[in-house]
Amino acid sequence: MGPLVHARVLELGSTIAGPFCGRLLADFGAEVVKVEPPTGDPVRSMGKHKAAPSGEDVSLYAASILRNKRLISVDMRTPEGQQVIKDLVRTSDVLIENFRPGGLEKWGLGWEGLKAVKPDLVMARISGFGQSGPYSPRPGFGIIGEAVSGLRHITGDPDRPPARVAVSLTDYITGLYTAFGIAMALIHRDRTGEGQVVDGNLMESAFSFMEPHIPAYDQLGHVANRAGSRLPGVSPNGLFQTRDGRHIQIAASANPVFKRLCQAMGREEWVADERFSTARARGQNQEELEGMIQDWVGQQELAPLEAMLIQADVPATRIFTMADVFEDPHYAARGTVARVPHPALGALAMAAPAPHLSASPGEIRWPGRAIGADTRAVLADQAGYDQARIQQLIEAGIVAQAEE
Repeated sequence: MGPLVHARVLELGSTIAGPFCGRLLADFGAEVVKVEPPTGDPVRSMGKHKAAPSGEDVSLYAASILRNKRLISVDMRTPEGQQVIKDLVRTSDVLIENFRPGGLEKWGLGWEGLKAVKPDLVMARISGFGQSGPYSPRPGFGIIGEAVSGLRHITGDPDRPPARVAVSLTDYITGLYTAFGIAMALIHRDRTGEGQVVDGNLMESAFSFMEPHIPAYDQLGHVANRAGSRLPGVSPNGLFQTRDGRHIQIAASANPVFKRLCQAMGREEWVADERFSTARARGQNQEELEGMIQDWVGQQELAPLEAMLIQADVPATRIFTMADVFEDPHYAARGTVARVPHPALGALAMAAPAPHLSASPGEIRWPGRAIGADTRAVLADQAGYDQARIQQLIEAGIVAQAEE
């Protein structure tokens, strides 16, 4: 019964950005109906799979990103399937799609067509480069938008090619921004009765994370580059290797924190050293300062060093693996890893809804289910179809219902 409990969402998006956006809304109470083609969303083929005792091949990724959604299967390439979508739009508040710009228009399902069906609709459109501009017709995946945004250029070590985070980061950023846009559009609609288009795209979502580097180029001509584990101009803030060959992240750039770090290191004189006495001076002498810190860290073992710095109130930590996460008491206390009943696996761990809301928190009501698991129920409840019509659509291959 989250804060979006009165919102009905029709999700046409596929792969990650669209489904993640829909998952965020579903976690906080929205009634999300996800439309998949008969072959299923491509996300079902991504990530790890597990064979259940029943013999079912379970997509672990899909079980999480498709959670809390009612799943239907419609062939939108057919006129009959397009009519099904329009009939569902009539009773929906929000539509999420991430086709290439112009794709839905070919089927009569663009903004103008759907606004005629539902004048106060909020239509969230996710694409590679936006609904306008010379790049808008180009196909785009997260890594493409990330590359064009400049974010990829600054990711990795300076002496190596641009690296990437081992998740679809830009898709997640874009899904998050689009969900934020939908929430704002719903507030606007509640106040004015007016629907609108939310134009989310991969390039601009990633580009927004380039915030400090935009005015720096505009005013100074400075082109940011890869800096490895450092945060350029902010020091100390980086990764250091311990004597036992492990790594610790230390973030002590603010003056009071830097003082506590110096005390913990037995280097109190650094606080008054003009090279390090201010945050700006430390940033200007970053390589020298962090080299000296590395010399000290290199003499320490990770476990006692981490404990000592935490005791000294210095932000520091080892780099967690997923195994560390599952063993960590703070994750357990916060319920950050949720365990959800799964019909084939018994229980399945996934990320709990975030952020925490004290009065209307999100919740996971069920994991992602089979393709077309809710087709009959949704077409009856939301499109108003009788069972005879639904059966005709099934037999014609326009919609599909999962086997019981």
